[in-house]
Amino acid sequence: MITNIPFGEKYAGLSIFELSEGTLVVVPSLSLPQDELRRITGARSYEERLLFLLLTLREPGVKVIYLSSAPVDPDIVDYYFGFLPDPDDAAKRLTLISLDDPWSQPLTRALLSRPDTIEHLRSEIDGDAWLVPFVLSELEEELASLLSVPLYGPATSLSYFGSKSGAREVGHEAGVPMARGFCDIRTALEIQEAIEALPGERVIVKLNDGYSGLGNAIVTKADRSRTSFSLAGETWGNFTTKIRDRGAVVEEFIEHRPLYYPSALAQITPGGHAQVLATHDQVLGGNNGHVYQGCTFPAAPEYRAEVGASADRIARVLAERGVVGLFGMDFFALKADAGYAALLCEINLRIGGTTHPFGAAVLTTGASYDPATGLLMAGNQPKFYTATDNCASSCLRGRNPGEVMRTAERLGVGFDAERLTGNVFHLLGAIPEHGKLGFTSIGDSREEADELHALTRRLLCGP
Repeated sequence: MITNIPFGEKYAGLSIFELSEGTLVVVPSLSLPQDELRRITGARSYEERLLFLLLTLREPGVKVIYLSSAPVDPDIVDYYFGFLPDPDDAAKRLTLISLDDPWSQPLTRALLSRPDTIEHLRSEIDGDAWLVPFVLSELEEELASLLSVPLYGPATSLSYFGSKSGAREVGHEAGVPMARGFCDIRTALEIQEAIEALPGERVIVKLNDGYSGLGNAIVTKADRSRTSFSLAGETWGNFTTKIRDRGAVVEEFIEHRPLYYPSALAQITPGGHAQVLATHDQVLGGNNGHVYQGCTFPAAPEYRAEVGASADRIARVLAERGVVGLFGMDFFALKADAGYAALLCEINLRIGGTTHPFGAAVLTTGASYDPATGLLMAGNQPKFYTATDNCASSCLRGRNPGEVMRTAERLGVGFDAERLTGNVFHLLGAIPEHGKLGFTSIGDSREEADELHALTRRLLCGP
C-alpha cells in the first residue's frame, strides 16, 4: 500500500462520512469473482452504489472524482445534487470519468489498460487525495501506486482476514462466539471429514471469497443430491472445483428458529482508531434464503448491544493487524437461556450492502451514531431506516431515472428536507434496462421507516 507520512498524520482520524476537505477518488470497481457477479440482475449498475459520496460535496473544501464503466445519467447526478445547499458550486467540484466500456471486465482492470485515461485522472487530482475502492484488490493497489495516492481500504496482504477462513481466525482471537466449524478446506477428503465431524443433519459450506450470500451451499448429510446452492444453476462438481481453487469453510447449519441475521458496519481510520458505525438487521432471500436483499437500521434491541460489542472487539483486532477503511461483519442472533446470543458469521473487508444506506442516512440528516444506545441521533431525534437493493418491476423498465424520481416526488415519497425523513434512491442506472432500483427509507421511528418503505415499493414497483 502507498505510504504518505504527512498525509497519514494529517488525516489520522479520516472518515469519508465526515469530510471537510480533500479529494475522494472513488473507484467502485466490482473486482470480485465474476462468475457469481454475472448472475446479479443489473450488476453493472452496482458501480453506482457509491454515488452517495456525492453528498460529501456539501462541504466546500471537498472534491470528488468518480469513475465508472459507463456514463452516469446526468439526471442521476442532478438527483444527488438536489440534496445539497449549492448544487452549482458542487458541480464545479465533481469530475466524472467514464470508460464507456462494455463491462467485460472489472472497471479497474479496464482503466489500467488506458494510460491516457489514467493521465486524465492524475491531472484532476489537486492537493490531498485518497482512493476509495468498493473492494480492494491488487488492481486498485496498482492504480493507487500509479497515481501516488493513498488508499482508504485494507491492503491486499491482509485480505485473508476478510475470507471466511480468516474471519474464523479473527473471531477466535477476539473471543466472540461462532458456529462450530472447520476452515481452510480444499480437498474432497477434507470436505467429507468436516461434514461428518459436525453435528446435525445439515451443514453449510461457504467459499472463502463468496459475497452477498453467493458462494454458499447447504448440504444434507444423508443425501448430497439435496444440496441447496445459493447460486442458481450451480452443481456439486463445479462447486468442489471452486473449493479447491478458492478454499472454503464448513460449519454447522444453525437450525434454531427463529434465527436473525444482524450485521455491523465499522471503520478503522489511517491512525488506527477502530469504531463501530452501525448495526443492522439484514433482509435475506434468493435461492436458499442467504442472498442479501436489504437491511433495517438499527438491529433489534434484543441483540443490538451484543452485536455491537462483538463487532467492536473484532474491529480492534483488525486495527492491530493494520486494516484501514470500511468493512462489515455478519452475525447470527438467536434466543439463548439468558437473553440472545450473537454468533460471528463472516467478515467482509470491503464496502458492503449496508454502507450506502448508512451513508445516505448520515449525509442527508447529519445524524451521528451513539454507541451507548446503538441509535443514529440527529440532535435529540433518533433516525431509523429501511433499505433495499431489489425493487424491480416490469412497469419501470424502459423509463429513465429522472422520470422515475419526478414520479416519486409527485407521489409524496421523496425526501423532506425540513423533517429529514423520506427516501434516498440508488441503483437508478438499472431502471431503463432492468426496471430495478434501490432506496433507503428514513423515518423518525421504526414504524415510520417501515411504512414509508412499504408504500414506496407498492407505488413504484407494485405489490
